[in-house]
Amino acid sequence: MSAIMTWAQRFPMDRQPSLEEMDRYADNPLWPELRQYLKCAYGAEPRTEYSRCGLEPGWNVKFKKGSKSLATVYLRPGYVTAMVSVAPKDEPAAEGVLLTCTEYTRTLYQNTASSKMGRWLMIDLTSSEVLEDVKVLLALRAKPTQK
Repeated sequence: MSAIMTWAQRFPMDRQPSLEEMDRYADNPLWPELRQYLKCAYGAEPRTEYSRCGLEPGWNVKFKKGSKSLATVYLRPGYVTAMVSVAPKDEPAAEGVLLTCTEYTRTLYQNTASSKMGRWLMIDLTSSEVLEDVKVLLALRAKPTQK
């Protein structure tokens, strides 16, 4: 039995994946739904960038509204992880909107340490409800131009 290639092995620094390759690798309907939402709500197009980060090396996808970072997405077989940060100034508002979020997202927030740069939430998109949580948290960073 052959070992499954990791994202970084399949797409080394000199081999940037296409959007179609990303879709096939993630094989998760929430990934194109997230992309579509970010495009419609914020005008944010995916920007693929290579990261040498020791925890998550390889190609990731960044979304920005102007110069403001909205989310960084990490792809894995069958699912995606959206990294959304909550700035310290937005933590009181986040604690309010978290009351409407899934238990998964509330627990993740509570278990993520706060720093002077905020909380960096690594949210696994496992359901439509969790995707809705991501949308609510993104709205704390930047107001959507459309819904």
